[in-house]
Amino acid sequence: MTKPQDRTFLGHPVGLFILFFTEMWERFSYYGMRVLLVLYMAKHLIQSGRDGNYIWGFDFIQSMLANVFGATEIQPMASQIYGLYTFLVYFTPFFGGILADRYIGQKKSIIIGGVLMSIGHFLMAFESMFFLALLFLIFGNGCFKPNISTQVGGLYPEGDPRRDSAFTIFYMGINLGALLSPIICGTLGELWGWHYGFTAAGFGMVLGLFIYLWGQKYLPQQDQIVKKDLSQKTEKQPLTANEWKAVGGLVALSLVNIVFWGIFEQQGNTMQLLSTDHTDWSLGSLTIPSTWLQTLNPLFIFTCAPIMMWYWKKQGKKQLSSVAKMAVGCVLLGIGFVFLIYVTQDFSAQTQISFLWFVPTMLVVTLGELYLSPIGLSLVTKVAPPRMVGMMMGWWFLSTGLGNYFGGYLGTFYSSMSKTSFFTMLMILGVAAGGYLFVLQKPLKNAVGHDV
Repeated sequence: MTKPQDRTFLGHPVGLFILFFTEMWERFSYYGMRVLLVLYMAKHLIQSGRDGNYIWGFDFIQSMLANVFGATEIQPMASQIYGLYTFLVYFTPFFGGILADRYIGQKKSIIIGGVLMSIGHFLMAFESMFFLALLFLIFGNGCFKPNISTQVGGLYPEGDPRRDSAFTIFYMGINLGALLSPIICGTLGELWGWHYGFTAAGFGMVLGLFIYLWGQKYLPQQDQIVKKDLSQKTEKQPLTANEWKAVGGLVALSLVNIVFWGIFEQQGNTMQLLSTDHTDWSLGSLTIPSTWLQTLNPLFIFTCAPIMMWYWKKQGKKQLSSVAKMAVGCVLLGIGFVFLIYVTQDFSAQTQISFLWFVPTMLVVTLGELYLSPIGLSLVTKVAPPRMVGMMMGWWFLSTGLGNYFGGYLGTFYSSMSKTSFFTMLMILGVAAGGYLFVLQKPLKNAVGHDV
C-alpha cells in the first residue's frame, strides 16, 4: 500500500501542497500586518505615544532610536522600526534552524512558531501591546520560517530534478497569501480601522496552523531523522574541504541577498508612503485603497512564474546557472525603478502621480525577484552540508533580515532626498549588485559547485 508520504499530485508529493497552503496563510498573516505597519506607525502610533498614551516599550524604543540612529522625525523613526522588525523576523530563523536541527525537529518548531505568531497577531489589535506583539511575531517566525522551507527540500531525494520547480510552486503559495492580504487586511485596516486589519491577519495564521496539523501524515518525519542524527553525534564530525567551500560560497552569495532585499523592501516602506500620500488611485468613480499597491507583486508572481518555469524547462541544460540567474535578478530589480525616477521629476508636496506608474515598476521588480529568491532557497537546500541544512537556511534568512534592516536604513533618506534622487540610488544599488555577481560568477560557481 502506498504510504501517505509517497502520494503525489500534479507530479509532486502531496506534502508539497500541505506546506503550500500552510505557508500561504502564514504569509497572508505576515504581509497583512506588514501592509499596514509603516502607515500605522507614521500616521497614528508614534504620534499617539508622543501624546502620552500608554504603549508598552515605546519610550525605550524612541530613546534608543534617537540616541543610536538620530531618528527623531516620525517618518524616519517609522522606517527604522520597520527595518529593525523585518530584520529580526529574518534574524531569528538562524537560531530556529539550529533549534530544529539539534533539539526538537522541524515539526515541533513549526507548531511552536505558528502558536507564537497567532498570539502576536491578535495582540496587534491592542495599541498598548504593539511592541510586545512584534516580539511574539519575531520569535514565532524564527521557529517557523526556516523549517517549513527545509521540509519542502525534505520531500525530494538528492538530485531530484523536480526540486527547483517545487520551490517555485511553494513560492507561489507565499505570493498567494501576499496577494490576498492587502485586499483583505489592507482594506479593513485602511477603511474600517487598523485593528480590524491586524485581527484578520491573526485568523489567517490560525488557519495555516490547522492545515499543517491536519496534513502531518503527508510530510517527512523530520523529528525521527533529527533524533537518529543526534544519537550518532554526526554534528561533531568536522566539515570536509568541499563542504567548507559550499558554506563559503553561500556566505558570499548572501552579501548580494542583503542588497537585493534592502531595495526590494521599499515597496512596504517608502513606496507605500508614496502610494498613500502622492498617488491618485481613482479608477473612474471608484477609489482603490492605496494598500492595494502591494497586490501588484504577488499578482505578477502568479502571472510570470509559470511562464518562467516553462521558459527554463524549455532551455534545459542551456539555461543560466543559479548564480547567473541571481545576477540577472539584481539587475532587473534596479532597472524597475526607472519608471519612478521618470515620473518623480519636478516633484512637489502637491504632486499626485497615477497609480499606473507602479504597474511597470512592480512588473520588472517581480521578474528580478523570480530570478533571485526561489533560486536562492533551492540553492541552499542543494549545496548546504546535510547536517547543516537547517542552520544554513537560517543563515540565508538572516542575510534577508540584514537586507530588510538595510531597507529600513535606506528609507530614512526618503524624506531628506528628492524623490528622483532616492529612486536613482535604489536603481544604482541593484545594478551594481548584479554586476558584482556577474564578475564573481566563475569563482562563486567553483566554491558552491559546478552543478549550480
